[in-house]
Amino acid sequence: MVSLGEAVMTGLAPDGGLFMPEHIPVIPRAFFNNIGEMNIREIAYVVADLMLGDDIDSSEIQRMVNETFTFEVPLVEVHDSVYALELFHGPTHAFKDVGARFLARIIGHYGCMSDNRNVKVIVATSGDSGAAVANGFLDVPGVDVYILYPQGCLTQLQRAGLSISDSNIHPVEVLGTFDDCQRMVKEVFMDRDLCRETLLTSANSINICRLLPQMFYFFHGYASLVHSDRSNRPVVMSVPCGNLGNLTAGLLARKMGLPVDRFVIANNRNDVTAEYLRTGLFKPTRAIRTVACAMDVGNPSNMSRILDLFKGDYSEISGVLRGYSFSDMEIINAISETHFSDRYLLDPHGATAFMALKKDLGEGERGVFLATAHPSKFSKVVTMATGVKLDSMANATSVKIHHPRISASSDALKKLLVSLPGQV
Repeated sequence: MVSLGEAVMTGLAPDGGLFMPEHIPVIPRAFFNNIGEMNIREIAYVVADLMLGDDIDSSEIQRMVNETFTFEVPLVEVHDSVYALELFHGPTHAFKDVGARFLARIIGHYGCMSDNRNVKVIVATSGDSGAAVANGFLDVPGVDVYILYPQGCLTQLQRAGLSISDSNIHPVEVLGTFDDCQRMVKEVFMDRDLCRETLLTSANSINICRLLPQMFYFFHGYASLVHSDRSNRPVVMSVPCGNLGNLTAGLLARKMGLPVDRFVIANNRNDVTAEYLRTGLFKPTRAIRTVACAMDVGNPSNMSRILDLFKGDYSEISGVLRGYSFSDMEIINAISETHFSDRYLLDPHGATAFMALKKDLGEGERGVFLATAHPSKFSKVVTMATGVKLDSMANATSVKIHHPRISASSDALKKLLVSLPGQV
């Protein structure tokens, strides 16, 4: 067992495993009696204080929550009894703003107690987490951030979101896949000599404090639904899944008492999780590139946390989770159909979650799906599907972007980490 501070500041356990809370507290049932009248900051404070209050002062937790949620997270009805929880109103227009902004404050809190060495934060991204981490950690004192992304995977807009000159943010292009990037991060954390010389941690969902704040919006989504619909119909939540961080956060929230009947997993062609739910066999594969690129993960690391939550009981897991996968053409068609029939614009990731929810939702149930990114972040796909021109972010891609490239090896990453900040 380790302290919260150790888990946050080391990211990965010494044996290469992922940290999990030893005890998951249950929120008193009375909390849900009035949850529909609470805003997201109030809800987040209650959840965070219950989870972290033994390690961090309550007033400090309140500050972290208030600084994280400088934007709203609205619930919008898209179809009859089907709602989108819009997680893209933060500074980088993606759901990872919540986790990254909260984690930056947690690491800043513990970093101030370190031995005057800069904390080096490493993150692997297949899409939006890189920009969210860059924004969340920008100019945090005593912290340097290295963002690894696979060659040719990110859109020009996503690359632009990482390019903050003369700052503590260092984007690095890796000649490989997202799974290679994730593997490199894990291998670096297993190098005991490097970890003794360098204060390392991660901003990926392998860091437990990236996941904990993601619980906040599951509670908030339920609260917003209760506020809009006072019926007692069962609630189903649908999550677009890649590395399974969001899903794990939702399952942790359910363990704390969130009254969700089940979760629906939405995969693109990288369907390792949906296939596990169909067969009971978890078979990691090499990631395939799709139009929903942030979900292009062939070996989701958070699967180990999900198995831990259910003590590996497949029958219990399959009772709470259902999975579906979709091709690129199905995703594009869903964006088109939803725009023309429901007058709602989806990005490719939200489209997968919307389709999965509609497939799974039974009579007499209500559903919420996570809309994880603003459609403008995937303007080419959205415009192709709908004809709608989305150029509100076009200025971000007007310049040529060059980032350092390294091979898909942990040795290359280690060499980069021991160089001075700004010399990568």
